[in-house]
Amino acid sequence: MKKNEEKQSDMEISISNSSTRALRGRQSVRATFRLSEACIDAISILSAQLGIKQKSVFDHLMEDVQVLKDMASELEGFEFDRHERIQKTFVVSRRSLSFLDTISSEYDAPRDALVEYSVRRLLPIIANERKKHEKRKMILDEISSHFEKGRKLLSKAEEMLGTDDPIISKLGTAMSVYKNVLDDITVFIEKGKIIEKFQTE
Repeated sequence: MKKNEEKQSDMEISISNSSTRALRGRQSVRATFRLSEACIDAISILSAQLGIKQKSVFDHLMEDVQVLKDMASELEGFEFDRHERIQKTFVVSRRSLSFLDTISSEYDAPRDALVEYSVRRLLPIIANERKKHEKRKMILDEISSHFEKGRKLLSKAEEMLGTDDPIISKLGTAMSVYKNVLDDITVFIEKGKIIEKFQTE
């Protein structure tokens, strides 16, 4: 009985230590890199277009350890041109930064180069998002046109029924909600305009 209790206690300690390490690995830390303007833009675009934090972009790139190692082996001893690069601080997880630092050191590959080349792996996603962005703009035009028709219908209904009619109240509420949705979509597409000038080639 005592041995079982000791075994269970050891398991609980092991699980507790493992959970603590996992949680610490998710802690946010700040890391500064020197990257090209295109790379920084790519990170911003992915974050905005996919509706995720930039930290999540880094986590996705850095936690695929085997791919990172393969890339580092190709960049081993590579002299990274630091000219025309911008110093930028990002929030990343402690775990992702640890992977990056360890592999960079192990393969003698510049940390900034690893980030830069990792981001390039996501260029097909950006190219796809650019196509979606153009389609979203077309849909926005149709939504705006539909909204204007709704406003004209509301105005016509008010003339026919008076502003105190129950139908007018309900239709007015619907148009108010519609306007909020239209505004949200417009803001989203405006934020995505950075993707129009981004070169994926």
